[in-house]
Amino acid sequence: MLSARQRKLCKRLEADRGRLFRMAYAWTSNADIADEVVQVTMIKAMHSIDKLNDIDLLDSWLFRILSNCFIDLCRKRRDEVDIDDVVLFTQETPEAVHSQDEMLAAVRSAIACLPVNHRQVITLVDIEGFSYTEVSSILGVPLGTIMSRLNRARQSLKIILNEQQKEDSDKFNITSINKFKLKIIQ
Repeated sequence: MLSARQRKLCKRLEADRGRLFRMAYAWTSNADIADEVVQVTMIKAMHSIDKLNDIDLLDSWLFRILSNCFIDLCRKRRDEVDIDDVVLFTQETPEAVHSQDEMLAAVRSAIACLPVNHRQVITLVDIEGFSYTEVSSILGVPLGTIMSRLNRARQSLKIILNEQQKEDSDKFNITSINKFKLKIIQ
């Protein structure tokens, strides 16, 4: 039988499932693998919910578990999985949706080209909005390393996107990408 505190934390865990999935998807570029990582994360979180002393740290704690589960999965698989068919639904015009889909695909592709440690940092900071300190706690690395990785990840992402633009300049405008709000899954 769960205590009132445990039930409350379990409800919060379930409410954060979508965020965890978006992050796992950004890291893995595969919905099935992301779902697997989130399931393992939720199981581990449920089993160790009593170890969480400060409820205000729930997000950092969950994303730390997610990061560890992702690392475990990478160690097991050692293969890169390519990102493919993602369908987004929106109320915008077909042209705007098409343009946005192309930009999203370009950004996803560029993020997938980054090393895993850069991919983790850029998605946690720029997509999920975690502070550098929170990301440091989630990934278990020093704050200076987070800042350095984020800087390198952003520089690499910019280079990759600029190269993609040169290859197919008709498809999208790099200034539009800079304004584009990164959305992995709605």
